Amino acid sequence: MKAMVLAAGYGQRLRPTTETLPKALVPVAGRPMIEYPLLLLRHYGIREVIINLHHLGDQIETHLKDGKELGLEITYSKEKELLDTGGGLLQAKPFLADGTFIVINCDVIIDLPLATLIDEHRKRTATGTLVLRPDPEADHYGAIEISPDSRIQRFLGYSAQEKRQEDSLTKLMFTGVQILDPKVFEYMAPDTNQPVSKFGITKITYPKMLTRGEPLYGYRFNGYWQHLGTWKRIEETAKKLARGEMKLHFLGKNPNTIKG
Repeated sequence: MKAMVLAAGYGQRLRPTTETLPKALVPVAGRPMIEYPLLLLRHYGIREVIINLHHLGDQIETHLKDGKELGLEITYSKEKELLDTGGGLLQAKPFLADGTFIVINCDVIIDLPLATLIDEHRKRTATGTLVLRPDPEADHYGAIEISPDSRIQRFLGYSAQEKRQEDSLTKLMFTGVQILDPKVFEYMAPDTNQPVSKFGITKITYPKMLTRGEPLYGYRFNGYWQHLGTWKRIEETAKKLARGEMKLHFLGKNPNTIKG
């Protein structure tokens, strides 16, 4: 299985640091934040990874190189213009289209049992499985609603073909981790000689799949998750790791990190 780590963004909420350092390389408890998702993937034997680059992307490539220092094989997808999640995935299609793959944001730390997620995705023969989490503010940020069988029934206001009773749905939020089958590319722009355009997979692709009856599922995750989009969250996470209040199972006793 292959994976894609999304790392092309500007990291605007981390300015002024991200004016000269890409968000992916901002340190969290002594290691660049992008290394957390990379080490999670490696822990589960996923070593072929593509990373999309845009803002200060040359620094990310210089730091990670071909991935060997982390036990990975890293390829890069360079975006001349920021393509958002959907456009980024579509540009990386030649790398990803030969089988089921994982997509994860570079600014997420999640203590996820990835093998269980992969197993459930395959058992359900899903086209897409999104890792979701409970959040009291789900409605405010954009809830994803699943039925008792974990099928996604409503996504940002769009509903599935098969309607379910309102009181049987559970509202959750997206974690930034998803597992996809190549069929997802059928719901993106067709293959042409034109450049890939900018679009979001959550705003464009998933609603289209949902309304056309494509099997989209949610994987409910109740463990540790943190988005590293602000300095406050980075500092809180670093303190928890330093004090041993939160241990990530995929790091092990002597996890590798790239120095530099």
